[in-house]
Amino acid sequence: MHLTINARRLETTGGMSSATRCEFEGAWWLRWGADERKGTLTIACGLIGIALSVSSRAAVPLDYTGKPFRDSVYTAGAQVIPGKVECAYYDMGGEGVAYHDTDPINHGSGELNLRPEHHRPHATAYCWSFRADEGVDVSYTKDFADFNHTNFVAPGTNQLYIGWTADGEWCNYTVNVKKAGTYRILALYGNAANTIKFSVNHQPASECKVPIATGSMHIWNKAEIGTIIFPTAGLQLLTFHYNKGNNFAYFQFEPADKPSASPRPGL
Repeated sequence: MHLTINARRLETTGGMSSATRCEFEGAWWLRWGADERKGTLTIACGLIGIALSVSSRAAVPLDYTGKPFRDSVYTAGAQVIPGKVECAYYDMGGEGVAYHDTDPINHGSGELNLRPEHHRPHATAYCWSFRADEGVDVSYTKDFADFNHTNFVAPGTNQLYIGWTADGEWCNYTVNVKKAGTYRILALYGNAANTIKFSVNHQPASECKVPIATGSMHIWNKAEIGTIIFPTAGLQLLTFHYNKGNNFAYFQFEPADKPSASPRPGL
């Protein structure tokens, strides 16, 4: 008789978080006995010198398989709240996991920015080809499109953004919330005064209203759009739901109980 036992991991829900993982290390002891008359086998086993390690993913849903965005330039992983959440740094994981886009073509990096005239001298291939093989439509701010006129609030040069938006699209962001509580949300956006929504760990969390229409996809404004509550600290899954009619560069999350550190001339 040969018996192999492999039982090092226990995953639970609730308690310390909604996704707590415990791992055990140590030497196993094993006793077993057979009763041939009854045709039964009794096994008892345990661990000697248990070492227990506990890690927590806070409230990120257990069935979520996306991962925080990283590449050779951006290596920080999960974006931090309070702070700025860059829209183009949506999670890795592909269509239906990290994002939903109505078609598989990246109409910025994978289409428009393939043209030589969109390889601007102030940018590099990193900007004009950013995540070109993914479905979310991403581009960057350019001299002849975004800085040849007056903006309500000017974006940074080479600011990445999500554009070519369509109804029902969304992106996931694994964020690291440093402190539970209520946060105000400021958006750097272009064009329509639309309503957008956020969910946290698959639960509706905020409905926000972009305050003014800027008049063009490439006329930018930064403004407060609403608030959101993060009930717990730690890693959270933030989902951004949007519709047709906007460019979105980033969202800035600030504690609601403190004065805003950001100018908001476009309110």
